[in-house]
Amino acid sequence: MALCPTCRRQPADAKYKPFCSKRCADVDLQRWFTGGYVIPESVDDVSTGDPNED
Repeated sequence: MALCPTCRRQPADAKYKPFCSKRCADVDLQRWFTGGYVIPESVDDVSTGDPNED
C-alpha cells in the first residue's frame, strides 16, 4: 500500500488519492503555489537576452 507523499505516515485514502487527507492535499497545493517545487537552473542555462549571442 502506498504512503501519503506529504506526511509519509498514512496510507493513501481513495477520496484524496495519492494523499491520506484533505490537509495533506492542501499542503501539497500550497507548496506548488509558493514555488516549493522548483527545478534549480544553472547560471549557464540562463539567457542574457543578447541577440548577438550564439
